[in-house]
Amino acid sequence: MWPFICQFIEKLFRETIEPAVRGANNHLSTFSFTKIDIGHQPLRINGVKVYTENVDKRQIILDLQISFVGNCEIDLEIKRYFCRAGVKSIQIHGTMRVILEPLIGDMPLIGALSLFFLRKPLLEINWTGLTNLLDVPGLNGLSDTIILDIISNYLVLPNRITVPLVSEVQIAQLRFPIPKGVLRIHFIEAQDLEGKDTYLKGIVKGKSDPYGIIRVGNQIFQSKVIKENLNPKWNEVYEALVYEHPGQELEIELFDEDPDKDDFLGSLMIDLIEVEKERLLDEWFTLDEVSKGKLHLKLEWLTLMPTADNLDKVLTSIRADKDQANDGLSSALLILYLDSARNLPVSYILMDTFCH
Repeated sequence: MWPFICQFIEKLFRETIEPAVRGANNHLSTFSFTKIDIGHQPLRINGVKVYTENVDKRQIILDLQISFVGNCEIDLEIKRYFCRAGVKSIQIHGTMRVILEPLIGDMPLIGALSLFFLRKPLLEINWTGLTNLLDVPGLNGLSDTIILDIISNYLVLPNRITVPLVSEVQIAQLRFPIPKGVLRIHFIEAQDLEGKDTYLKGIVKGKSDPYGIIRVGNQIFQSKVIKENLNPKWNEVYEALVYEHPGQELEIELFDEDPDKDDFLGSLMIDLIEVEKERLLDEWFTLDEVSKGKLHLKLEWLTLMPTADNLDKVLTSIRADKDQANDGLSSALLILYLDSARNLPVSYILMDTFCH
């Protein structure tokens, strides 16, 4: 299958990722891939997990441990600056979810399949010529990770690749499903964090300027920075849509803000199945990957209701908690499907003609 998978990847790069890169920054408006060759070394599937509980009987959910290390030949250019760069090798490691749905009573038994990563995969690209490209005026403010982030985000939930296998399947509902719920994250405070700032060439250890990065799929929130405090109080609230469970997790990383490179202060990963089961969690969590530090979170699982019967009650509750979030707390979710358009005006490109 690998040669045909490569054809699909090339189509994905040209039709999805290339326009996304162009739209990410004005200086990248003439970005294009001039050659895409993924190579002959296929990806490996190191493990498969099949979910048998808490799933719809008309679907099969698989989690695949994906590992790809390949020698590629991918060339790109930005015509506006007459710049070219390339990729000579690429690595990608992560958990890809494959959903087979709906199951049907006729061949091929599966109506469609959807592919996506539950969280941002580890993606490493060995560039050639990128340093020269980033030296161009207008591009020198960009980092070499901007294209990496765009590619990663297009593969991470809620973005998904959906392939219909029969004509009558409702493809829009599979590509843009209704969220399973909303996670309200009260990012409250931390205690006993590590002091990363040092003085007198490291002899005196000081405090830290901590802040947090919160991720649910490709939804990312960043807290404010608390200056010189090992017991910071943020008291901030974020709301994230949850599209998949089991399998999705809340990821939190704490950092100490520095002028050069921010120092790591610890991380936390929480399975959203537990939050949904409890509905409300208000706990101190011990930070991982560091010697000390705790984080106080309050997590609420909010279920989506099909009618507005309880809206007044929800609004009353939100008014009582109106000081908890800068932009207010949500009471409802609007889902809009753009179906089609008709009789659009024709756009003309005017070109000057030169005659000798």
